[in-house]
Amino acid sequence: MEKKNGSVVTEFILLGIPHTKGLETMLFVLFLPFYACTLLGNMSILMAILSSTRLHTPMYFFLGNLSVFDMSFSSVTCPKMLLYLMGLSPLISYENCVSQLFFFHFLGSIECFLYTVMAYDRFTAICYPLRYTVLMSPRICGVLAVGTWLLGCIHSSILTSLTFTLPYCGPNEVNHFFCDIPALLPLACADISLAQRVSFTNVGLVSLLCFLLTRITISILHIRSTAGRRRAFSTCSAHLIAILCAYGPIITVYLQPTPNPMLGTVVQILMNLVGPMLNPLIYTLRNKEVKMALKIILHRTNHVPES
Repeated sequence: MEKKNGSVVTEFILLGIPHTKGLETMLFVLFLPFYACTLLGNMSILMAILSSTRLHTPMYFFLGNLSVFDMSFSSVTCPKMLLYLMGLSPLISYENCVSQLFFFHFLGSIECFLYTVMAYDRFTAICYPLRYTVLMSPRICGVLAVGTWLLGCIHSSILTSLTFTLPYCGPNEVNHFFCDIPALLPLACADISLAQRVSFTNVGLVSLLCFLLTRITISILHIRSTAGRRRAFSTCSAHLIAILCAYGPIITVYLQPTPNPMLGTVVQILMNLVGPMLNPLIYTLRNKEVKMALKIILHRTNHVPES
């Protein structure tokens, strides 16, 4: 093979989901509705936020961003997996593998940073309600949103460059359903200890930002009235649930001392398919404003009768 980017490997073979040979059709029928619901649910939230002036607030601005990232995050890996389950070629070119790994960690890290920004928004709303419009002005919201993109790009660029500056000159079978660091590094023809340490540290540092949420919990506990604490927990409960759903898989997959391929694959499927699908439910089931905006959209399109 022709040498490219320091590697003689020009394409990889995605081996898919371990121990599921012969179950491809059943898995395709199972996974396709999850992916469709992810796109439909997040698109519905985005349309509701854009169409309702009542939802043009910092909280819903960031929620709209989250919907866009959820749709994009699932679309990095799910279409290729579904095509593979349909019986199409499991091959992926070297360039597409690089792109898949970059955008997976780019969008995934943006979501992590965005959760932290959303936590700051809720913290500000609870602890500084009189200064909230100043502290979360449109300009500040824009800066915070752009900051998540820049941090995500830096984070993903480091991981991608470390992974693909290594030479890949032998086996090209990736024991996974998409190109990711734990599955690719064992195929490298060089010492991978530096890449492992940096990826472990990098992902760990991003995950630690989640601890900023403890400031919210502490602030809620300091509220004296029971009714006040109840309202505050009601405001933040959806976000805290989403955080647990997001960071649990990250810790399981990337911060294990000795990764388990089967466990990692199962958790990655949950993270790619189930997590982005749950976010629309988590943020709308107890949110009267979003539900009202969705009802108005359905009324306009004649999908539900006027109440």
